[in-house]
Amino acid sequence: MMQNYYKVSSFLIAGALLAMAMMVAVPGPIVAEEQPPQESHDGLKLVSDRKIALAYLDSNADLSLYDKVMILDCYVAFRKDWEKDKQKPGSRVHISASDVERLKADTSTLFRDVFTEKLAENDGYEIVNAAGEGVLLIRPAIIDLDIEAPDVSSAGRSRTYTTTAGSATLYIELYDSVTGDILARAVDKKVARSAGGYLSYTNRVTNQAEARRMLGKWADLLRDKLDEIHGK
Repeated sequence: MMQNYYKVSSFLIAGALLAMAMMVAVPGPIVAEEQPPQESHDGLKLVSDRKIALAYLDSNADLSLYDKVMILDCYVAFRKDWEKDKQKPGSRVHISASDVERLKADTSTLFRDVFTEKLAENDGYEIVNAAGEGVLLIRPAIIDLDIEAPDVSSAGRSRTYTTTAGSATLYIELYDSVTGDILARAVDKKVARSAGGYLSYTNRVTNQAEARRMLGKWADLLRDKLDEIHGK
């Protein structure tokens, strides 16, 4: 029931996340002219953090009260026209609707696996499935997902070489699981590049490894912040 409370339509999520992502993805000179607001629409304050593109926090929130974490299913959306671009004449990759849904599901599952592992390891935070006292609820979304060479069924055998496995933007919100009060919001974009920027063979295994590494960096940022707050 609590999960349903925090789920809104895909359309509304996509619109809100896109607005935040645009502030992350636009070129430097434009960002300099269009600074993000110091306060969000729901009263969160902009905070300075060199490790993440954009972050807002409830200045009255005490995150040290939360020693358990509940992770909602990660919403996943591909970059606009990603599927269409993969269907262009001459493309070696042919994406079906079932491929798109599988890739979304795989990404959502991988998010949960990585964040659960990172947050719980080394006497970390208990991962729970229900709201309660001391439970910090995480509502995540991966948007603008761009997989350069998705490993899907295709006619014939071919190898794809790229300098990057892809990119994605993380949008994450933290809530009090009991009251539903929002405590923090952050958005950040990362690009998964091959070592040295050289061409490398890209397939499902390498894609997943890069995705795990990318998600791991985000999970480490959250874990480090929680540990700092808890004095660990």
